[in-house]
Amino acid sequence: MSDSKLREQICRFGRSLFERGLTPGSSGNISLRLDDGGWLVTPTNASLGFLDPATISRLDATGALVSGHAPTKEIPLHAALYDSRSEARAIVHLHSTHAVAVSMLPEIDPKAVLPPLTPYYLMRAGATALVPYYRPGDPAVADAIRGLAGRYASVLLANHGPVVAGTTLENAVFATEELEETAKLYLLLRNLNPRHLSPAQVQDLVSHFGLTLPDHDGHDHDH
Repeated sequence: MSDSKLREQICRFGRSLFERGLTPGSSGNISLRLDDGGWLVTPTNASLGFLDPATISRLDATGALVSGHAPTKEIPLHAALYDSRSEARAIVHLHSTHAVAVSMLPEIDPKAVLPPLTPYYLMRAGATALVPYYRPGDPAVADAIRGLAGRYASVLLANHGPVVAGTTLENAVFATEELEETAKLYLLLRNLNPRHLSPAQVQDLVSHFGLTLPDHDGHDHDH
């Protein structure tokens, strides 16, 4: 896909996410990893609803700005996920309400933030890890993500929001949306003892769709 088409794709998905209330104001950011190792990334203080293709930041493989406006301050966050997941070509970071709310709850498991409520959560987002709170833009968040060793495509930053990697921007956006909808379901069903997918049902999804779920063999998904 050409550079101009990729820029238009970032703007189109960004506008869609913003218009549906999935990331307010100038929050959230999107990046694409290019064939030469460089990136296209949304600029700092830019609303995803009003992006201009011409001002999208173009970085080289070292992270230096080549063209466009100054990039988001969350570059360390994106770099860490790309470095630890070689197959990742796109990353979406939002401040979506329900996922942020779940990140603040005391009972969530850092290795599996959400239980297996639906098959599409597992199929698109996989398991989601919780990363402790860091100041936005703090390079220390990169070390925390690298500490996950690439096992997770979706990560939830405590009191901040989700970060999701995908093999395409479309995949990353769909996985982020599925994570947010699952967080919403979790909050709606919290303390109501909902019926989760059983370990056997999870294993069936893993086998049938070739999913990679961290700790799925020995982890208690139903706690």
